This record gives sequence, structure tokens and C-alpha cells, in this order.
Amino acid sequence: MQESYEAFPLFPLGIVVLPGEVVPLHIFEDRYKTMVGECLDDDSEFGIVWVSDEGLRDIGCTVAITEVLERMDDGRMNVLTRGSSPFRLVRRIEDMAYPAGDIDLLEDAEDSGTDSDADLEAGTEARERYAELVERVTDSRPEDDDLTTMTAYAMAATVEFPLQAKQRLLELRSEEERLHAVGELLEAAMKRLDYVERASERARSNGKVRS
Repeated sequence: MQESYEAFPLFPLGIVVLPGEVVPLHIFEDRYKTMVGECLDDDSEFGIVWVSDEGLRDIGCTVAITEVLERMDDGRMNVLTRGSSPFRLVRRIEDMAYPAGDIDLLEDAEDSGTDSDADLEAGTEARERYAELVERVTDSRPEDDDLTTMTAYAMAATVEFPLQAKQRLLELRSEEERLHAVGELLEAAMKRLDYVERASERARSNGKVRS
């Protein structure tokens, strides 16, 4: 059954947060100091929604405050948050001390199981591309046991993808679709990395191609 919440605290930002993604935030506006303070007191979550060039999106992600890194004398805070659940903003509320709205938490479609052949293939391809990218960037390949349990969100949460691409992942209601999308994004990231490496090598050789 779909969960709904009324007057849920919202933090409109120029970022997209995915479930499982760790995001540091600097809280400095009075309204958000109030909001975060209440969430800390109540051990509750708030929602982050992307303010894109087209305006406020209606699909966001709830986040939990996992750690208060620093408190300043004027009430400002540095906090660490982690993405939790995708939600749809049903109604905005403008008469509270901070932005809020009525939201519905989003679930995947009932037929988006993780045991279909298509899903298994999409997952295998995406995880292999992810492992290749991580190994190229860090010289360390993820452990196979860790890799096989990674969801599309888990992989995407550790890679710097464009905001529009992350928003699309947040809006997809099928793990198979997300795995396909993440696989394509990882393939594009690998191609960009190839280009950067070739450009760097060419720069080191003064633009001359080495035979």
C-alpha cells in the first residue's frame, strides 16, 4: 500500500539525490535551520527536490540525517544525509516556517521483479561496466560478492552522472529499466574516460601520434 505524508518538510535544491546516496549539506538559512532542527529532534526525514531550469520537479527523494558534522554558534550546521525513498510531490504548502508539501512515497511496478532473464542480463551488464569503471579510476575492482548485490541506485549513487540522468533514474518505476539506464550511462562514462586519456596522451606528445 502506498504511503502518504502530509506537510512533509522539503528542501528544494539544485541537486538530485538517489536512494542510498550520501550527500553533505551546509544549512545556513533560518527556515532550513528550523526544519533540520525539528528533523533532528523528531528523528525524522525531509525531502530533497531538484530545482531544474524548468522549475521544481515533482519527483524527489527523502533523506535521513545520518550525522551532524559541525554546529556553529549562529545555528548553521554541516550535516551528512543519506537518500532513502523516492516520492511524488502532490501538493505544495507555502504557509509553514519552511517549504513543505503532501507527498506519496513511490513503489516499483508490481511486475518489475528481479528474477526475469531480461533483468538478470541487464544487471550483469551494468555491474560489469560499473566494475570496469571503478577499476580504471581507482585501480581496485569491487569484490564480486558486493557487486552482485548492487542495485541500479547503489551503482549510480557513487558515480557523478548528469542531473537530468539522475532525475530520470529517480522517476523510473522498474529496476530493470534503471539497470538498463545505468548500464548506458556507465558505457558513456567509459567512452568519456577513453577520450580524456587519449587527449592527455596526445598533449604529452605535443599533439603527435606515437607509432
